[in-house]
Amino acid sequence: MKSDTPVVPKKYLAIFIMLTSCFALWGLLNNMTDNLVPSFQKIFMTSQSTAGFVQISFYGAYSVIAIFASLLIQKAGYRVGVLFGLGVYVIGALLYVPACILQSFWTYIVGIFIVAGGCAVLETTCNPYVLALGDESTAVRRLNFAQMFNPLGSLAGIVLAQQLILANLNPATTEERLAMPKEALDKIVHSELFWVCVPYVGLCAIAAVIWFFFFFKKPTEIDNVASEKTNVREVIGILMRSPKWYCGVVAQVFYVGVQIAAWTWMNVYCQKELGVTPAQGASYYLIALCLFIACRWICTFLMKYFEPAKMMAVFAAGAILSSLGVMYLKSDVLFTIGNLPFSWNVIALCMMSGFMSLMFPTIYGLGLGGIDQKAHKLGAAGLIMAIVGGALLTPWMASIIDKPGFWASLVPMFDSVVDQNLKASSQSLRASFIVPVICFAVVFIYAMMFRTRGGKGASK
Repeated sequence: MKSDTPVVPKKYLAIFIMLTSCFALWGLLNNMTDNLVPSFQKIFMTSQSTAGFVQISFYGAYSVIAIFASLLIQKAGYRVGVLFGLGVYVIGALLYVPACILQSFWTYIVGIFIVAGGCAVLETTCNPYVLALGDESTAVRRLNFAQMFNPLGSLAGIVLAQQLILANLNPATTEERLAMPKEALDKIVHSELFWVCVPYVGLCAIAAVIWFFFFFKKPTEIDNVASEKTNVREVIGILMRSPKWYCGVVAQVFYVGVQIAAWTWMNVYCQKELGVTPAQGASYYLIALCLFIACRWICTFLMKYFEPAKMMAVFAAGAILSSLGVMYLKSDVLFTIGNLPFSWNVIALCMMSGFMSLMFPTIYGLGLGGIDQKAHKLGAAGLIMAIVGGALLTPWMASIIDKPGFWASLVPMFDSVVDQNLKASSQSLRASFIVPVICFAVVFIYAMMFRTRGGKGASK
């Protein structure tokens, strides 16, 4: 029976709109940051492992900040959480300016950590805030609607990175840069780092608009409601008695890790396999994200008819096959769209993103399903902390790319000659995709463990 209950009551509509802007903001930042890895590797002439500290600092911040954010909103409320998160982001983004002037890689890393800390606070705060903005019966619909803006922000992040950061990288190779006089090289590096700063500092204006809205907005009854005092030991006990939750945290670590790692090295892989430029490489990332967004919308519709956990198992199996395709399929060009060549292995790489589309929200929903309400905030914080997987698995892939060692034996038929500009060989890049194979296998096992045999929506 159709309900007349509004998804978002009129009195909360302005708040909801501003919160959806936050969903788009951290999605934009996540995907724009992915492109800093190949950019910094080129600008600072570092190894892939060193450049991978971008992801270690960004996603490592989630493991440090998420629990703090949960405690903050319990004591001070959602409104303060949003204000604090946006403020931290602005501070971190402004740190990019002295990093550019100093041409300091590690100052950027500190700034990235602070920016990510702001995103962690926002992500931990905004999800339950949206759930609270209306009737409980429409909470899931309300959150799903808000989450639709996250991949749209991610899409915008890729476009900004492509047009402002990657497009302004000097084409000079590492060998050419090393042969340059110091003054000439400094001039090139300064220009490249300037364009790194532009989108991050520019986004401070958007963050400021949202911050001032919440600062001057009169607190609602939601903001004024005192949090229910609960015994932390009791809450932890509830969570640890729920295998669906703690196994969900493990699965989320592997899923987020593989999403970030695969997208991070996607550009480099396409450059090596197809000989494209960094800007062209970002176009494949854009295609992959469009496929990700389209499949998420389709999956949301299909979940009316199929159990989410079983769908996730099928998609995880598809992701495993795609990862194997990235490792073993040939790079012979099949066709060209515009200036972009396509081969079977790159098609498999893009398809992987489509298979990933439903995993994060499904694991999140399964993990919190059936848990006592008093454990929801801490349980949700644990699932957000699992984003630390991006800091763990990205360097694992980087280490294989830098020194494939044993892993090279998985793909002995491919060229092991290292491209000095990319700091990688075809063999090492292909071998590194054993990491996604392992990660998607973990997600598949989780989905099979906690699937139900009855209803279509049992896992929600």
